Amino acid sequence: MQVEISRRKFLQGSVALSIVGGSSVGVTNLLAGHDEHKSAQSGIPSTITTKTSTKKAENVPYLCGICVNKCAGFARVEDGIVTKLNPNPYFPKSRNMLCARGNAGIQTMYDPDRLKYPMIRIGERGDGKYKRVSWEEAYDAILNGTDKFKGIKQILDEEKDNRATIGYCNGEGLSKEGFEVLVGEKIGSPNYVDEISICLETTLGGYVNTIGTYGEADLNNADYLIIAGANRAEAIITPDTMDLFKRTKGRGLKTIVLDPRFTNTAAKADRWYAVNPGTDLAFVLALTYVVMTEELYDKDFASKHMDGFEDYKKHIISHNYTPEWAAQLTNIPAKEIVKTAREFMAARSPIYYQGRRSVFSKNDFQLRRAMAIFQGLSGNLDKKGGIVYGQKLALPKEDINSPMYAQVKSRFDKEGIAIPSLKTGSWIVFRNMVLEGKAPYPVRAMFMRKHNPMSGVPNTKKTEAFLRKMDLNVMIDILPSDTTMFADVVLPEASYLERTSPVASYGATEPAIVQRKAAVKPLFETKVPEEIYRELAEKLSKPLWEITQKYDEDVQDDTKGMSAEEIEKYYKENGFDLAEPWEKPVHEQNEEKIVKAFGKEAWEALEEKGVFYPNMDKYHQQLNPNEFQYYPESKKNYRVKGDSLKVVVNFKNLAKKGVDPMPTWHDDMAFSVPKGKFRLVTGRHAQFTQSGTTNNIMLRDLIPTNYIWINNQKCEEMGIEFGDKVEVKSSIGKVTIMAYPTNKIAPNQIFMLHGFGGSSEEMEIAYGNGANDALLIEDKIEPVYGGAVMHETNVEIRKV
Repeated sequence: MQVEISRRKFLQGSVALSIVGGSSVGVTNLLAGHDEHKSAQSGIPSTITTKTSTKKAENVPYLCGICVNKCAGFARVEDGIVTKLNPNPYFPKSRNMLCARGNAGIQTMYDPDRLKYPMIRIGERGDGKYKRVSWEEAYDAILNGTDKFKGIKQILDEEKDNRATIGYCNGEGLSKEGFEVLVGEKIGSPNYVDEISICLETTLGGYVNTIGTYGEADLNNADYLIIAGANRAEAIITPDTMDLFKRTKGRGLKTIVLDPRFTNTAAKADRWYAVNPGTDLAFVLALTYVVMTEELYDKDFASKHMDGFEDYKKHIISHNYTPEWAAQLTNIPAKEIVKTAREFMAARSPIYYQGRRSVFSKNDFQLRRAMAIFQGLSGNLDKKGGIVYGQKLALPKEDINSPMYAQVKSRFDKEGIAIPSLKTGSWIVFRNMVLEGKAPYPVRAMFMRKHNPMSGVPNTKKTEAFLRKMDLNVMIDILPSDTTMFADVVLPEASYLERTSPVASYGATEPAIVQRKAAVKPLFETKVPEEIYRELAEKLSKPLWEITQKYDEDVQDDTKGMSAEEIEKYYKENGFDLAEPWEKPVHEQNEEKIVKAFGKEAWEALEEKGVFYPNMDKYHQQLNPNEFQYYPESKKNYRVKGDSLKVVVNFKNLAKKGVDPMPTWHDDMAFSVPKGKFRLVTGRHAQFTQSGTTNNIMLRDLIPTNYIWINNQKCEEMGIEFGDKVEVKSSIGKVTIMAYPTNKIAPNQIFMLHGFGGSSEEMEIAYGNGANDALLIEDKIEPVYGGAVMHETNVEIRKV
């Protein structure tokens, strides 16, 4: 594969959709090539390539948008072309590092398959037939619909202004909150689902409810680490992953890894335990039993900070959670459990790593609580070398003038959930209730941004049926993902290198404010998210206000007898002007915030370096060619909570909701796989971020596809060799994928990487490459938050 892509090839594009229909702008498809006139309009001569030269260039500070970590960098810009991405040495969070994904982020902007123009659907959903239109025409189609789909005005009129008929989903990023403001706060939809319910919601919930925060594992100063499930060597979150591995293997950090398979993280560990999927809770309870019965815990910390400690001690011992009991469930010998418990409590700075993975099993909330409590028993919270709480530099709060819609109905995705989130719902519960006709009112429209539920939410067939059921699907995105192919209106968003984003504050031990600046202007006819929010809001605002006036009796009573001028004033003062939050450009809003909070010099530093924190000019020092000091050791936030630190052990109020008030094992949690089947385990790779990088040719050059890991003895029995195609089938679907025989996984388990097997033909590199695990994973939910359970699906395998 040719990694370096010429500007001409990029502008020409590489894959075409069906050319159908007509438009005042011209007939086109999603990926139509540009002619020389369009090339000139973009401001970039087609003869220029993205190869880095030695000529003078501008270095623009930016924040990476490839994963959640938001590493800082400088984009090298030559003649309007970003030719290289370099790490930013001023940001404490990323510490002058960019991973492989971050370096390849340049390809997101120069991907030939990226969305270039607004589009509206003229074929059937999923067939890829779209018409290129102007932005005004796209906004009009969202408002008024076409002969192929209804507009939001008609839908809301038919639903008598029930804004809950609109659902919306959102991907991660610095413009995420703006989309939530637009659809949730201003348009008024309560039905919000995002990536958290298919990611780490139960992890966050377990830790926040138990110790008050998710916290940050201070791996650089810890001396003992238990890391369960999280595969940090292959799911990199720089730079603390570097802190971890530079200190393993006898270099100061004893590492114990629990994982069903032998990963690269396990290879670096002092000990690896091939734990049975879904039995980590039994392991932690047994560790706790040893610590309680041998009284190895920090007694002073327990008495001062652990609320319900005595109840928990009695609970653990009375249930007889012995190492021998756990050994039968976990596949970890009892003597190893005892040894690990003793070593952990004897260590100076031990950490049971919180994890960032999706839900392993239905007991995930209780697992995370048990882990947090076990960490508390060591006393190693809110201190150097432990799980630190940290703090952020405060930015001025933004007041959103949110309108009150009397006709809007409440969210309904609470079925089977004990603690529904106040803001984000459960994707699976929401989708399934709509499909099964259990929703108390129709959900007829989905507004989506930078989110790909066709690849990420278990049971893809149901997600497709859900999207087909809608009267209107709107997608704002950068690439034509699997989900984008089911949109009625597609709005092309500028990539993270083409936009200035709202300033963000990052905390932990070394807090800082950061700003992403646009390295170049948006290519083609793409727009930055905040401009899309404003323009769409302006288009929808008055027509939707008219619908509210028609059906909202409170508004009718309030405005009765008012003149037109008085009604206009009421409209603005009560938040019905949807575009109000974006009256000022992002860059101007950023400046106002920073100057107000920290002064003009802070803004000047942020403009130049992309980073600001108090005393940065004094604290920041280069220690060696690739290492910097950000804060002196004495100024780092290792101790924040102090005497107010509290670990809640016994949640008595949870019992009223049918949830165990303390972590408890139940017999139905045991790992079991029927004869002839395999337990499916999934994960990610260091070179990919879910499905977001699956079309990145630079990263595909490192790992072309995904394979199914099968125990080599099983492969011998079944006559399967490396590279053979096998069919993997679950109760809900099947995929075909190449086999990887290995002794790194148990005979009754298989593993595949997430983020492959794209179904969108308009992503040339991703389409049909490997297999999509969401087609196989059954749509089970964790009962406390409704998170998607990823590791409880059994499958069959046959050679094809």
